Amino acid sequence: MNEEIKFLKDRKKDSHKGDYGHLFIIGGSPGLTGAVCLSGISALRTGCGLVTIGIPETLNQIIEIKLTEVMSLPLPETEDHYFSLDAYDKAIEFIEKKADSVLIGPGISLHPETKKFVKKIIPEIKKPLIIDADALKIISENLEILNSVEKPILTPHPGEMSFLTKFKIEEIQKNRVEVAKSFAKKYNVILILKGYRTVVTDGENTYINLTGNPGMATAGTGDVLAGIIGGILSQGEDKFISAKYGVFIHGLAGDLAKKEKGEISLIASDIIEKIPDVFKYLKKGGKNDLFRKI
Repeated sequence: MNEEIKFLKDRKKDSHKGDYGHLFIIGGSPGLTGAVCLSGISALRTGCGLVTIGIPETLNQIIEIKLTEVMSLPLPETEDHYFSLDAYDKAIEFIEKKADSVLIGPGISLHPETKKFVKKIIPEIKKPLIIDADALKIISENLEILNSVEKPILTPHPGEMSFLTKFKIEEIQKNRVEVAKSFAKKYNVILILKGYRTVVTDGENTYINLTGNPGMATAGTGDVLAGIIGGILSQGEDKFISAKYGVFIHGLAGDLAKKEKGEISLIASDIIEKIPDVFKYLKKGGKNDLFRKI
């Protein structure tokens, strides 16, 4: 690949954290706070200067205790501790004033009130946006929402792609490239169809990723991928390059983790631990074209 890769350039000696972007992650719900934690740490490991997690307010203490370098923004919640529609004003104000990019969905849940919040805020986000996890299922109820967003990055696994397209998972898996390309072109999105040989497409340009292994079929790896992409995107990188390289880095980190842990014992945090090794490899001129363009 011959693209100019901004996020791999040497850093200036007089730079500061604000030079490397601020990612705002909206997610988390009872029992699912780990998702946003994995995404937040992954983004920082990918070079993002600042990460803030928007979380239902009574769950904020979990984030404060669990994470050291990631900041948090407690948001209004329902009585049972899920995002409420009242979270909109505080979240959108933060996005407009401080965020360089936004990731919405990790651990967010399908709570009825949370659905209202997600459907209201996504069309109003004018910063580069990644839509992940349950947020994909929520927008599948009204895909016209995507018409209000400038080329967002969507990260479905086959099950979530089934919600988006109404195709059976078996149909999607038999025609992964065609289904991904068609959806991306129709809705003007960058689509990452996860799984064996992950597809990255904007409807015109399509790549098949060649990194990754079956050990990555474990809870939380999708949250790591979303965080990596968000970390790259926040640094001002092109959306398609952010998606393509995010998938590549994620898969290669998983391959390095496999060498140490094996496939059976590999967990999501093992992948995060190997992100720095991937960057060292790339900075030394390691092969970074493990994609097949089709």
